Amino acid sequence: MLPSDVRGQLIEKVSAHTDPNHGCPPHQRPVPELLDKGIIILDKPSNPTSHEVAAWVRNILRIEKTGHGGTLDPAVTGVLPITLGHATRINQVLLPAGKEYICVMELHQPVPEAQVLHYAKRFEGKIYQKPPVRSSVKRQLRVREIYYLKILQVVEKFVLFRVGCQAGTYIRKLCHDLGLVLGTGAHMKELRRTRSGPFSEKDLVSLQDVFDAAMAWFEDSDDRLLRKVVRPMEDAVVHLPKIIVRDSAVDAICHGAKVSMPGIVAFSSNITPDTMVAIMTLKNELIAIGTALVHSQQIKKMNKGFCARPTTVLMERGTYPRKW
Repeated sequence: MLPSDVRGQLIEKVSAHTDPNHGCPPHQRPVPELLDKGIIILDKPSNPTSHEVAAWVRNILRIEKTGHGGTLDPAVTGVLPITLGHATRINQVLLPAGKEYICVMELHQPVPEAQVLHYAKRFEGKIYQKPPVRSSVKRQLRVREIYYLKILQVVEKFVLFRVGCQAGTYIRKLCHDLGLVLGTGAHMKELRRTRSGPFSEKDLVSLQDVFDAAMAWFEDSDDRLLRKVVRPMEDAVVHLPKIIVRDSAVDAICHGAKVSMPGIVAFSSNITPDTMVAIMTLKNELIAIGTALVHSQQIKKMNKGFCARPTTVLMERGTYPRKW
């Protein structure tokens, strides 16, 4: 499994209600707000860079800012989350969630399938990697984790495999190292990203889909296609442990206040200190990304004190009335 597949259960601490006059459920946001707090799970085509693709989306939607959740090399295709406007600040949440790729590796001479299976298994777990010569980061030895490496097919010199790995893992280098262990040498022939954290190929839309949806909105004010293409930014944090707070606590958190125990309505069962958490409203709106200060079991027992501090605030001040 990828880290994003590990989910905790939501534990209710107290019962509370939310005022419908403040805030808005994410899937009901007006289009201008959706385009400022949205994410598109794009099927990146081969040849353009991730930066170019994000710029094309920005121009198509006529917005000021876009970002992307994890760079793909120009030749690589597949899942590329494109964040819009204010939502560009949540790209960080996809880094610890893990990635999955389908790769075609070409060996420099044929190797028995049993031998490939045997040595591929050795690469699961923590491995050392030095980024390739042509890379955008400093070439120094670092540790990356391979969550799983499954050989799907071996045909003569070609090996098809699926790999789930930590963000920042170079699959090109993984192919090179596997070739060294097999004693034949190898290189990456083709690569496609099939998952980025909670998003997979079933969530993909194409650039043409984005263009068609944008034209329907700008020319006919028809938002039906746009709402299928642009998802609320909250979809990017479904894998994070959550802390849900009362309406009365929201504005204080928007001003940078820590999350205090009296304001908590519910929380995930898998919260541990220093881990990333999503701080949410009762309408499932993302208030902030934060860092947990205590364990879930402590939250369950405590009635006062602080359980998390916001590190990136996403909700505008004044969205909910000030109660402090």
